Amino acid sequence: MPFIDPRDRELARILIRHSTKAKKGELVFIHAIGDDTLGLAEAIVEETMRVGASPYFVYTDPEIERKFLHGAKEDMLERRLRIEMAQIENSDCYIAVRGSRNIFESSDVPRKQMELYNRILGHPVREKRVRDTRWCVLRYPTSSMAQLAMQPREKFAEFYYRVCCTDYPKMARATKPLQALMEKTDRVHIVGPGTDLSFSIKNIGVEPCTGECNIPDGECFTAPVRDSINGTVQFNAATVYDGIPFDAIKLTFKKGQIVDAVAADAAQTKKLNAILDQDEGARYVGEYSLAYNPHILHPMRDILFDEKISGSFHMAMGAAYEDKADNGNRSAIHWDMVCIQRKDYGGGEIHFDGKLIRKDGIFVPKSLHGLNP
Repeated sequence: MPFIDPRDRELARILIRHSTKAKKGELVFIHAIGDDTLGLAEAIVEETMRVGASPYFVYTDPEIERKFLHGAKEDMLERRLRIEMAQIENSDCYIAVRGSRNIFESSDVPRKQMELYNRILGHPVREKRVRDTRWCVLRYPTSSMAQLAMQPREKFAEFYYRVCCTDYPKMARATKPLQALMEKTDRVHIVGPGTDLSFSIKNIGVEPCTGECNIPDGECFTAPVRDSINGTVQFNAATVYDGIPFDAIKLTFKKGQIVDAVAADAAQTKKLNAILDQDEGARYVGEYSLAYNPHILHPMRDILFDEKISGSFHMAMGAAYEDKADNGNRSAIHWDMVCIQRKDYGGGEIHFDGKLIRKDGIFVPKSLHGLNP
């Protein structure tokens, strides 16, 4: 029997009652990835039934999935697509608990195989899930995750539950002034070490994120007008894409398109450009977001945490969210890259229509002080 940490029950309550707002008679698709997640998955199943909804549980082993990715042919992916689409079509809510013991498990899958998987299966299923269900994804505090955070597992677990079980209704109230400000903003200008970037967000939707689709949470996102981005941005948080690690990514834009992309070394730069070259939309930006979770301060190559770092912003190369903040960009990828602008990471400024909004990670307007640590 899986072990249920008492804190898993509180987290399950948030996932069912706040994040997905599951109701009596609905179907909740619970996807557990990695055996460390089974205790929380059991707690979610129990909480689902407490509200009168029906749980549908699916388990994926990352090592077995790697074997499939290596050998999958187009017809195999199309067959599996029909099954996974049917699962989503019959679900009202979707919760994914990801707990792989090795985030680099799929790092040796050939690039062409990953592109085939994303084109036929990964991207279509993700788009349908985002569009047609009330969904939430989260990680589980495995030993490997604690190692990436450079902490003992017990100490990391304390951090994890403190961050994940935060007061999301309070965060939602504090986010409303930022949402209103972004909705009436046209020009954004970002400056910092290696960064001088400008673009428009005029008439693009703005989405506050306060515990609904991600746990942990704490961001407010929109998307740049697709062809409006010009300049250079230096991301200072390490990242992972399809199991491949990247550091010090620097991108230069001209009329919205990435015209130069470099990473920490020649090998990373080659892999970076291979990912950005897989389709036209991959070299355009589909999301721009300001983050402000006060408990998350340092990157650990886990984007669900890193994109919420206090005093950071992130941009996603590739697909925009069609139903929320849509700039029309379409791609098989959605790759979030993070820049931390607190003083301990070199500082930086964000201006909206010529007005200083955030300096060195601290919001300047009085109406936004509720989002400061």
